Amino acid sequence: MAQQGVLLDQDQFCCSVCLDLLKEPVTTICGHSYCRSCIEGCWDQDDLKGVYSCPQCRETFTPRPNLRKNNMLAELVEKLRKTGLQAAPPPALCYAGPGDVACDFCTGTRKQKALMSCLACLASYCETHLKPHYEFPALKKHKLVKATAQLQEKICSHHDKLLEVYCRTDQQCICLLCVMDEHKGHDTVSAEAERTEKQRQLGMSQQKVQQRFQEREKELKNLQKAVKSLKRSAQSAVEDSDQIFTELIRSIERRSSEVKELIRAQEKAQVSQAEGLLEQLKQEIAELRKRSTELEQLSHTEDHIHFLQSYQSLSSISISSDLPSIVVRPLQYFGDVSKTVSELREKLEDFLKGEWTKISTTVDVVLPPEPKTREQLLQYSCQLTLDPNTAHRHLSLSEGNRKVTYTDQVQPYPDHPERFTNYRQNRMKREEGRGNGQIHQTDEGERDFHPGVSVSVPNSSLLPA
Repeated sequence: MAQQGVLLDQDQFCCSVCLDLLKEPVTTICGHSYCRSCIEGCWDQDDLKGVYSCPQCRETFTPRPNLRKNNMLAELVEKLRKTGLQAAPPPALCYAGPGDVACDFCTGTRKQKALMSCLACLASYCETHLKPHYEFPALKKHKLVKATAQLQEKICSHHDKLLEVYCRTDQQCICLLCVMDEHKGHDTVSAEAERTEKQRQLGMSQQKVQQRFQEREKELKNLQKAVKSLKRSAQSAVEDSDQIFTELIRSIERRSSEVKELIRAQEKAQVSQAEGLLEQLKQEIAELRKRSTELEQLSHTEDHIHFLQSYQSLSSISISSDLPSIVVRPLQYFGDVSKTVSELREKLEDFLKGEWTKISTTVDVVLPPEPKTREQLLQYSCQLTLDPNTAHRHLSLSEGNRKVTYTDQVQPYPDHPERFTNYRQNRMKREEGRGNGQIHQTDEGERDFHPGVSVSVPNSSLLPA
């Protein structure tokens, strides 16, 4: 018998009130067993009502039952004690950590983590101290919500009462005393009723956001598809032009290069325009997704007061005003280019000159809009440096060839065919230029330098003409 008892779950021999191994076990009429002192202590609290209930199944008894010791269960528990089976250890305590809500009724330096907050008691409870709200009828009527540290936000600062009314006149949550005081005569409703109305408005906002989100996603996909088609068309036009112009004489090769430049210029301009629109669409979709998530989270909160207080700030943001309008222009393709170039394959050089205007006009280069803001101008910026191979020998370069100073002392520059000898000046060059070569900014006029005067290359953008 003892050996079998060791294998049993020790929770079966623990009192559900004190969670310890049964001491002088007694059994109620409903069949549940408790320590005599535990069940009598519970029923002593029920003497005023005259109705006694089982802490587990809640079955009620009238009058108070006479408890008798369960001898068989007492002998079994005693034998289990002798075999070494100990009472089940109390459940591991879950202490409140950073960001957790602590129980208001726990004592000591460390408090347990609260599970629920009571809007009537205006306090938060751990699992142990929450039991009275489930056991006593008077406390069962209290409103319990998920543990929150924002209980003080639900208290009226003037009357220290629970906020449970919403004043539509002043757009704020108030208590019942406020209705009779400074908000007397105002349009007031219960917080739950106002939540219902705001929930309806929130649903409409969610629908608008979702509709805009779907529209932008559709535009994004269409634009991405158009860009791919544009690139394929441009690539096809380049390949066709290459194949056709390679069959022509050397004089036509120059025309082939010009056609490719036209195509690439249009492709670059339109792809640049499309990529800018893509980035705007992605940013707007991200904003709409964020807005949808915030509205979705707010719509599912159980806390009416938190909902109403948060709704004011979220609903004040206009969906249509804070998102810019995006106009997608149609993209142009290159089918006519291949057709026109194919016709030129059968013609002579003198006829090609007359037809060149027709070729160039089939590719309508879409130039980007003129930059107006600093951000738009910065995309054309480049780093400028002074060329040590062109500096006049009376010019001294320093600070990484970004500063030039006139000096009477002749500088020991080596001979170079591009060095200025008649004019006291220097060429500037930038690291990135059109094509494969560098662009030299040259000033053929003489600089009016004076000894000791320094000139630095500015850090601002160098814009193409």
